[in-house]
Amino acid sequence: MYKIKLSLVTTLSCCLLLLGILSMSAATFAQQNELESRSAAPSEQTLAEQLQQLKKEVITLNRDLFVLEEDLLFPSSTQLVVYLSMDVGSYFTLDSVEVKLDDESVTHYLYTEKQQDALVKGGVQKLHLANLAQGEHVLIAFFLGKGPHERDYKRATSFTFTKSADAKMLELRIVDSSALQQPEFKVIEL
Repeated sequence: MYKIKLSLVTTLSCCLLLLGILSMSAATFAQQNELESRSAAPSEQTLAEQLQQLKKEVITLNRDLFVLEEDLLFPSSTQLVVYLSMDVGSYFTLDSVEVKLDDESVTHYLYTEKQQDALVKGGVQKLHLANLAQGEHVLIAFFLGKGPHERDYKRATSFTFTKSADAKMLELRIVDSSALQQPEFKVIEL
């Protein structure tokens, strides 16, 4: 697996280098072609078009290699994705989130005011993407922020789940509880 990753990175680097060389060559060629175009034959103009087509093909190849790399690094059989969403009003303002998976910290995220606003307006954030072995696992999320009456608020929620051969998606959801007049923190399997 390591050799495949290294090979992909090497191939991707070579493609990016080739794209840079082609860009510089295209600029030089365009300058030469412009000088010669006044007296040039139509066949030389097709050479410039061929160079542009080759440049487009390299860009397409680069995009395809990126998609292939993502598929190889995070195959769906071992993939775990953790999202965060909020449906809060006046009971909680999120400052940070920390996610632990099987007692190992995997993500810690601090939020700006704009990011908080985006989440409150219905945005969903991808917090974590990883490969995970099949079996039983425990996810623990710690939420820090301001609770009712502008008090510091730290809450945690844990969720035990079983990873099968399919991709696993979990959502950390923060919702207001009007009955309790405080936020609730849930983990939901998607």
